[in-house]
Parts: sequence; C-alpha cells; structure tokens
Amino acid sequence: MNFESIAENFPMYLSGLAVTLKLLALSLACGLLAAVPLALVRTVSRGWPSRAVWAYTYVFRGTPMLVQLFLCYYGLAQFDAVRDSWAWPWLSSATFCAWLTFTLNTAAYTTEIIAGSIRALPAGEIEAAKALGMGRGLLLRRIVLPAALRRALPAYGNEAIFMLHGTSLASVVTLLDLTGAARAVNAKYYLPFEAFITAGAFYFVLTLGLVGLFRWAEARWLKPMMSR
Repeated sequence: MNFESIAENFPMYLSGLAVTLKLLALSLACGLLAAVPLALVRTVSRGWPSRAVWAYTYVFRGTPMLVQLFLCYYGLAQFDAVRDSWAWPWLSSATFCAWLTFTLNTAAYTTEIIAGSIRALPAGEIEAAKALGMGRGLLLRRIVLPAALRRALPAYGNEAIFMLHGTSLASVVTLLDLTGAARAVNAKYYLPFEAFITAGAFYFVLTLGLVGLFRWAEARWLKPMMSR
C-alpha cells in the first residue's frame, strides 16, 4: 500500500472535510427548523394541510436521495422557465442544489420522527396541562414540543448519522467533499484502497463524534425525564 500520495494530498481531504461539515450542519439545522412546524401540522391540524405534509414526507422518504439530487441539479436545468427565472443563479449552483436536496430529505424524515414523538406523549401530561388552564399555544410551547423533542433524540441521532453518510452524494454533482477528494486521488494515482479508506476513516471519526454528542444530549435531557 502507498500512503505517501495520500499524505501529499491530505490538504485536499481537509478541504473536503470542511465541505462535508458545512453541508451537514446547514442541512440538519435547516431541516430541523422546517420539521418542527411541519410535524405540528402533521399531528395537530386536520384536512388538506396534514395530507399535504404527509404527501411531502412520503415522496422524499420513498425515493432515493441520489435521484432527488439528480432531479434538482440536472433535471430542473432542462426547463426554459427555470433557466429564465430569478432562481436560476441558485439552482445552477452545485452547492445550493446539494444543500436544498439534503435539507428537504432530512426535513421529511425529521418531520415523521417528531410527529411520532408527539403522538407517543402520555395522555396524562396533556390532561394535566389542560387542567392547569393552559391554552393550546401555551400547551404546545411548554409541554408538547419540549417533551416530544427530548423523546425524539435517539431517532434523530440516527437520522443525523444517515445524513452524514448521505452527504457523500455531493461528489456526484462536482462538489469536492470527502468522497470527492477520495475520487480525485484515485483518478490521479489509481489508489482506490488508500484513497477511499482514508475518506472512510474521516467518516468513521465524524460518526463517533455524532454518537458521542447525541449520547451526551440524551443523558442531559432525555434520561432525567424518563426516570421521573
């Protein structure tokens, strides 16, 4: 095995790491911000708003993220209306299309995770809050959302890890993330094992970091609540 070429190109891996972390952080943050109100619509409202959210989550959870990324980056470009619109400078950017696809995808999964946590809340907590005279808005803000978000931590931790691994698809739309750096090294030196095992090591360390972060979050916010 030849890791000398890997050492020479290590700065490119670090640059790819920065791209991967940027996509992951932005996608998770924006996806979570979108998922909270969507989960409330999914569980609290009735009629077409709830059905619309269900259709959105069903489509994005039922199709591969690679297909979604191709449709966003390559598919939309074939329409003259898109190319002539104000959105074209954004939709012609590989970074923006990757972020948009990842955000919409993780928001769909996170919406269902939070919605499931809301449905699983003990009825006694809701009834006790109503008995204290809490209105609907105060009940959602003080009781429902804090308890649901805490209970959603284990499942959301898995989603964050899946999203980390999903960011490797960014390399297929010309972005030089960790996987893109490995592909570039392999194309230049034809060292597939060394190139991709280095990228895999980066992903493994990042995964361990996410696991540790969510275990700390569960110990901080979830376990004290469950022990009561």
